[in-house]
Amino acid sequence: MKYSILKKAFLFLCISLSAYYLKAQTIAILQQGKPTSIRGLSVVDDNVAWISGSKGYIAITRNGGKNWDWQQVKGFEKADFRDIEAFSDKEAVIMSSGTPALILKTIDGGASWHEKYRNADTSYFFDAVDFDSPKHGVVLGDPIKGKFVLMETKDGGETWGPYKNPPDALPGEAAFAASGTCLRIVKGAVAISSGGINARFIYFNITIGSWQYDPLPIMHHKSSQGAFSFAMGRGRLLFVGGDYANDKKTDSVAAVALPRLDATLMYAPIKTGPLGFQSCVEYIFGNTFLSTGTPGSNITTDDGKAWAKIDGTSFNVCRKAKHGKLVLLAGNGGKIGILHL
Repeated sequence: MKYSILKKAFLFLCISLSAYYLKAQTIAILQQGKPTSIRGLSVVDDNVAWISGSKGYIAITRNGGKNWDWQQVKGFEKADFRDIEAFSDKEAVIMSSGTPALILKTIDGGASWHEKYRNADTSYFFDAVDFDSPKHGVVLGDPIKGKFVLMETKDGGETWGPYKNPPDALPGEAAFAASGTCLRIVKGAVAISSGGINARFIYFNITIGSWQYDPLPIMHHKSSQGAFSFAMGRGRLLFVGGDYANDKKTDSVAAVALPRLDATLMYAPIKTGPLGFQSCVEYIFGNTFLSTGTPGSNITTDDGKAWAKIDGTSFNVCRKAKHGKLVLLAGNGGKIGILHL
């Protein structure tokens, strides 16, 4: 009896502490009112972060988001810069999705931008860019002739060429240029989350030297549906998405992947998931992940088993500092937010 009472008391304490922790999470608006939709966000450390958006807009902060220096990149005022990868307050690479498909680079803090890749073929549509080292990076594009487009650099974005062995795409399958997080690279291994008619996790298995294609238990069948983003942390993969055309729908908007003993992955839908469509998920620390989308932002402190809505503001992307604790969010109307833990 005594053990039972202590067990119940401990369980109550854990639930209470968890509820308090979730309640303590807040998002504050740092900037808004700019005529741009922000989907590119790269947080270098606790001071430096870059954003990129539509109508050629770029901005940088050097003091943790308190102040931002904005610009429209000269000559590229119509470009839709859907993703950005920054390495310091001086060096960054930006990617434009539409026609022409573009990759630009700066090494002087945005004072000048230099075109490193251009493709005027209207079938090219870039979705995301990611680097796993200052030299090696990949740009992902929607499929052409049954293959996802992958462009690769090995010299820090100075030159780009086709990836030698891009993955196959199913009919009606594509990636989403929603937050730059449908693509991740870890130690040379490229991984992609997809949507549309199919929703899959596509990753290059270095052990066996080939691409793996795993169906995801996230809603699909329509061009507006699928897995929009994924994040990795503590040996766990979390996927989020849903239907951006029906962003209040909560069924099958998140899934988790766990490693099996045979090195394959086991996928399961998350029953108590984020409240509605989410375009981005990011690993924060410990068992904590943050996701965001047009219906608001959600957080989990138990590796995705249960989620709680912490804010109803619409954002497109959330990213944590590569070297630090700063967590920023960004969205339409030049909106930039900060997560207070």
